[in-house]
Amino acid sequence: MDILRGLLGLLFLLGIAWVFSENRKAISWRLVGFALVGQLVLAVLILKAPFVKDLFEWVASLFRAISDFSNAGAQMIFGYELTNPGGSAGFVFATRVLPTIIFFSAVSSLLYYWGILQKIVYAFAWVMKRLLRVSGAESLAAAGNIFLGQTESPLLVKPYLDRMTRSEIMSLMSGGMATIAGSVLVSYIVFLGGDDPAEQLKFATHLLTASILSAPAAILAAKMIVPETDHFNDKLELSKDRMGANSLEAIANGTTDGIKLAVNVAGMLLVFTALIFGFNTGMSWLGDITGWNEWIAANTNFDGLSFQFIMGYICAPIAWMLGVSWEDAILVGQLLGEKTVLNEFLAYISLGEMKAAGSFAHDKSIIMATYILCGFANFASIGIQIGGIGSLAPTRKGLLSKLGMKALLAGTLACLFTAVIVGMIYQF
Repeated sequence: MDILRGLLGLLFLLGIAWVFSENRKAISWRLVGFALVGQLVLAVLILKAPFVKDLFEWVASLFRAISDFSNAGAQMIFGYELTNPGGSAGFVFATRVLPTIIFFSAVSSLLYYWGILQKIVYAFAWVMKRLLRVSGAESLAAAGNIFLGQTESPLLVKPYLDRMTRSEIMSLMSGGMATIAGSVLVSYIVFLGGDDPAEQLKFATHLLTASILSAPAAILAAKMIVPETDHFNDKLELSKDRMGANSLEAIANGTTDGIKLAVNVAGMLLVFTALIFGFNTGMSWLGDITGWNEWIAANTNFDGLSFQFIMGYICAPIAWMLGVSWEDAILVGQLLGEKTVLNEFLAYISLGEMKAAGSFAHDKSIIMATYILCGFANFASIGIQIGGIGSLAPTRKGLLSKLGMKALLAGTLACLFTAVIVGMIYQF
């Protein structure tokens, strides 16, 4: 039954990409087929093959360990009382989650300076280039997105940005939307795994798997919506830019970048939470005068008219089409809506709270939601990419603006492709 529901979900997603395609006749169905098969094979290997599964769990344990290392540093600053698991949610977020972002950014910068990160990225890019027959630049960017953020990975292909085709730029943007940076990935491990090391390892493995599987899925969606019709550069060469003159400068630069990211995350969380509260206050007032609040409280799992209620019911049919049970479709739909309209950070916080409260009827829904949310595909990311990539290639800002909504759609579809495939093969 899971396989049949999954096939239905894949056809549904392929249909959406086909409907929004700029040139349906130019779609490379070979690329689509190989991308889907590649995703399926990777998912089976990572989740089912003992050797590969153990390897990924080991890598995931490194990400989990980073959280412990950063927590030791945070205790030096804030003390044990504010960073211990029993602390209030606000203090734990400020003293555990945000320091993790800063520390991982510093570690990533050091690995980039040493050339280790580039070698890993190059290996993934080489496989995708051979499998999907895409350009060297877009395969490098797609592989870079697995580990870096949507504004950092374009640095890997900075020399090519001015000469990349419309379809390559679309692929670059979509890849950024479909994956998440390692720095925030570690934070989501804390949200979903709580204080249980086994749960942290479990979700670290799923989050890492999601980021890897969504890279080819992003190329698939991008190439269906904006098919390649121009000649592209076949070279596979990494940019030689480094993160500093020596290791200490690389760490310092990474730390500075991490502080900026942490402040940005905290600021975005503050503003969007306040906006949701304000919107819900207005909706509650409307629900009171119309009597809707009473009806909603009596007939649904929600207390009244709210942003979460609206997003849940709008996106619930989509969640069901992907293979989520109807009992959980409204909750997963709410999370998909929060991620798209606001950001994945808020959505993961909501998922963690739902998981802790036992809101889901099926564990499968929690895992599928983890994959659905694992990407930067939200409206704010359009502006981030226009500003970030546009600063590297000012002449392409117009094209970036035109492709923004299409990239958002492709990035969202990529995460959904990954969730459907995992839902088909994962046994709960």
